[in-house]
Amino acid sequence: MAPGGIPLPLTGILIAVVASFINGSTFVLQRKGILRSREKGRSYLTDVFWWTGTLSMAVGQIGNFLAYNVAPAVIVTPLGALGVLFGALLASWILKEHLNLLGKLGCVLCCSGSVMLVVHAPRAEAVTSRTEFEERLLDPVFVAYALLVLLLLLVLIVWVAPAHGSSNIMVYICICSLLGSFTVPSSKGLGLVAKDVLAEGPPSSRALALFLALLAVLATSILTQFLFINKALERFSSNTFEAIYYVTFTSSVILASALLFKEWTALNVTGCLSMVCGLATTCVGVVLLRISQEALITWKIKTD
Repeated sequence: MAPGGIPLPLTGILIAVVASFINGSTFVLQRKGILRSREKGRSYLTDVFWWTGTLSMAVGQIGNFLAYNVAPAVIVTPLGALGVLFGALLASWILKEHLNLLGKLGCVLCCSGSVMLVVHAPRAEAVTSRTEFEERLLDPVFVAYALLVLLLLLVLIVWVAPAHGSSNIMVYICICSLLGSFTVPSSKGLGLVAKDVLAEGPPSSRALALFLALLAVLATSILTQFLFINKALERFSSNTFEAIYYVTFTSSVILASALLFKEWTALNVTGCLSMVCGLATTCVGVVLLRISQEALITWKIKTD
């Protein structure tokens, strides 16, 4: 039983747990395919491991979508941390990517801090109609945030990634995480607008235009994330990438949702302090993972 005597949505929890484990295997299998293809001197698009990881990503995202529709996000999102831990174990077995003590501690701190952020994040106000969603999209605060994210993405993709992407894991992670600011709102909006578009009778031109725009944004965001995730996996450890990516993606989604659905207006002092503690915990975890990664690179250089 959840607080207040409300039964826990066991179906949603079960789907979320299974999806988390599937998502945890995604990056490991894709990196395995990339490394195998590199050894054979061919494209990873021909490798069965890479395609298995790609299909796992699709199945995992479908699972997440189903879980969010039958259970509250405050329950589903923290369960994503299970995928990070499972991915680390799988990487040590399949890829022989063993985390040292600092890396293991960083992974645990990243997961713990992200769970704190989600649990103490302010709750969304219910948005049940296309009209209300359109009003939220046109809110000046969210518009300013969206423009800022677009500007940052432009700078990162056009200038920073070509120069520093291959040497700094945070470049690709920042790109993928910022794109999450558009992925989740677009998914939510598509669900609302689809009711009008698929209703009996011809849909209004406004509803159809918004539906197509959201679909284009969602498709572009997912495909761009997919591109840079594979760029990252070509160069960096899968368990380090997955742990840091989970933190930054979750934080980006929480911020975008808070602005779009005006959740920040319900944030009190206790919630604010709790979120600051969660953010500080994740930051320490990210730093430890970065130190662990640098130590591993240094060790490989010395042994080669």
